[in-house]
Amino acid sequence: MERLIFPESFDVIMEETNMQFGELRDDLMNLVNHRFVEVVNFDNDKDSKMAFYDSDNIKDFSFRATKTGLKSLNKATI
Repeated sequence: MERLIFPESFDVIMEETNMQFGELRDDLMNLVNHRFVEVVNFDNDKDSKMAFYDSDNIKDFSFRATKTGLKSLNKATI
């Protein structure tokens, strides 16, 4: 999750973590469901949280850590 301070595409996350597609998909979905990570959309060079996304095509989206996610990450490292 520390790699998600800034929005990253699914492909970049997969490349940087060396995780398999299904493994990364499951982990990201769990993080999204626990509101540690949010799905973002890039329009006009601005990113915004998406209200709806297609979890079957998760590779088409980008992700970023939420404030809650970053706080939990900081607590875990202390």
